[in-house]
Amino acid sequence: MQSSDTRLPPSPGPASDTASHKPYDRIAVIGGGAWGTGLATVAARAGRDVRLWMRDPAQAEEMATRHTNSRYLGDLALPRSIRPMTDMAQALDGAEAVLLVTPSTTIRDMAGRIGALAAPGVPIFVCAKGIEADTGLLMSAVVEEAAEGRVIGTVTGPTFAAETAAGHPTAVTVACTSADDTPPRARAASRMALALTTGSFRPYVSDDMAGVEVGGAVKNVIAIACGILAGAGFGDNSRAAIITRGLDEMKELAVRLGGRRETVTGLGGLGDLILTCSSRQSRNFSYGFQRGQGIPDAQVFEGRPVVVEGRHNAITVTDLARKLGLEMPICEMVRAITAESQPIAIAFANFWAAPLRGEPRALDLEFDHPAVEAVTRHFEDKFQ
Repeated sequence: MQSSDTRLPPSPGPASDTASHKPYDRIAVIGGGAWGTGLATVAARAGRDVRLWMRDPAQAEEMATRHTNSRYLGDLALPRSIRPMTDMAQALDGAEAVLLVTPSTTIRDMAGRIGALAAPGVPIFVCAKGIEADTGLLMSAVVEEAAEGRVIGTVTGPTFAAETAAGHPTAVTVACTSADDTPPRARAASRMALALTTGSFRPYVSDDMAGVEVGGAVKNVIAIACGILAGAGFGDNSRAAIITRGLDEMKELAVRLGGRRETVTGLGGLGDLILTCSSRQSRNFSYGFQRGQGIPDAQVFEGRPVVVEGRHNAITVTDLARKLGLEMPICEMVRAITAESQPIAIAFANFWAAPLRGEPRALDLEFDHPAVEAVTRHFEDKFQ
């Protein structure tokens, strides 16, 4: 114990900027699917005033009266304080921040509507993952174009909505595009992280939007490859190989887009990749698993129209990679299977029999594969 004459004076702390880094009190969540409802639940439990915009009036009525979203989260009891509504202008009225949680193909249209309705200066955190097909833009860049002049952020990480809403310990990354001269504690990402923190939900803050977003865009593609191998009966060696090489593809793309390699090893990259590639709760892994079992594409999920974003992402990611002159062999393999109807055995044999190379890529080394015929037989035997 320190004596009274040697005890250090209390730290003045960051009180001077307290006002600038207070959490957002009123949050509009746009999108009443599984993850939109999950984030609304987190924000409500953190004590925020939450308005949840839902496209479907019947779903909004269920949320208002039964406090459930049975279509996506079963009978899980949700906070009564969440206010569901179908009028977007009403949902955005008075909002200090927006969480945009609709499918990636809708982001441009939704961001344009939000930009026209939300008060000036209100930041938009886009939680969809992917690359826009026509432009090759990440979701944050799409929002920047559609809702000019606003700070854009994202909330991403290894999360299954049902577990998050049920209160399982969950960690995410929150990033934003704040100007470099804005102190980190005062940036929108920090304020959103504080606004969402609960006893079970723990955000980390990042200043690397590109690095965080690339992880989300690519991981679903890699998950399909892992699912195919698991469905065919291959074990953990195979999955570890695809995850690790897939992570390398994510890092290279992130760097080409101005991100940092180390960001991809965080929650929004490696964390989300491990989760998505390891569980049949993931629609992408489950889709691949069924294809690996020999189920034809049209009969996966018993023919139900389930959204598998990795199929779309396989095209947009490889289109962008080709434009940049970047090799992403796992993503190309998944594209060949899911978009170009190449037999799975041939696609995997082509990937596995590629020339032997150094790791990392910077090691300039390449040998022709000495056992191409054996590779072909191996995968043909497995994927009959």
